[in-house]
Amino acid sequence: MGALLATLPAGQARFLREARPGQEPAADPMLATLSDRRDFPAGWLFERKLDGVRVLAVRAGGAVTLLSRTGRRLNATYPELVAALEAQECADFTVDGEVVALWRGRTDFARLQRRMGLTRARDVEASGVAVTYYVFDLLRLEGADTRGLALRTRKSLLRRALTYRAPLRLTTHRNEGGERALADACARGWEGLIAKRADSRYRAGRSPDWLKLKCSLTQEFVIGGFTEPGGARAGFGALLLGHWEDGRLRYAGKVGTGFDHRTLVALRALLDELAVAAAPFAERVGEPRPRWVEPVLVAQVAFTEWTRDGLLRHPRFLGLRDDKAARDVVREDGGVSGAGTPAGRR
Repeated sequence: MGALLATLPAGQARFLREARPGQEPAADPMLATLSDRRDFPAGWLFERKLDGVRVLAVRAGGAVTLLSRTGRRLNATYPELVAALEAQECADFTVDGEVVALWRGRTDFARLQRRMGLTRARDVEASGVAVTYYVFDLLRLEGADTRGLALRTRKSLLRRALTYRAPLRLTTHRNEGGERALADACARGWEGLIAKRADSRYRAGRSPDWLKLKCSLTQEFVIGGFTEPGGARAGFGALLLGHWEDGRLRYAGKVGTGFDHRTLVALRALLDELAVAAAPFAERVGEPRPRWVEPVLVAQVAFTEWTRDGLLRHPRFLGLRDDKAARDVVREDGGVSGAGTPAGRR
């Protein structure tokens, strides 16, 4: 057992398990559940909800590997993060966190998208986008699997295990939350808060022990088609969006705002490569002369609420996501849709 783990009380150390490097659930991290809960008793922690991409970092045998939530290697995309983790005195760990691009103190997903998917060093440098890795959890340390420890204990070890300087940051937390804390987060321009049970273990998959408290609604949607542009607009008019439910792609509406000229042109080129003849949606889409595509691209979209018909109200495109498989995109319901939720769609 390493020096840091030796400081654990015997009552906590008994939850440690031997870890084999590379055997962590890097492609299946713990996920938060969307919630409208605002009243929390003692025993919860509250972190800032960051608008970025989830990344797990593994250091073993002197080498660092960055992995997306789908298990894709990201070393070439974020080489400065690899360098920062390789410079750590601790040489054996797996951490969980979020990579973000900051702009005037706020996370900016559209800015981050200019770095996502880049793999050539000259393209990374030319993007001009600096990234920050906010680390918030510890899965492995000094040869031991730490997922069985309580969250508060994991965070204490994480704070001492690494040295934090740009571009590496420790995600701070509060011990009190609720309506006032969320209102303060929204006033700061944050996306919201993540509420976590202080005694929770790290378990793969979506969990009620981690809750997403959002200032506004955002989630991923599958792109199943598009409309042609009108007037002087380039690329396309709007993207046709959906989410999976019971093996069917349910239509969720269209989004036609949030695009700049470069995005319109680049995304149209991707859509043309994915063209198919048949509509992928389970419902009829009431758009004149829609163009259909293979439903493999995932868009991040902000919106105000769900309508009673299960469509998006006032959607705005934020960017493409390459860290989530299209087949995993489902409707996130936390009881926060202002216009109600259709029967059978909860």
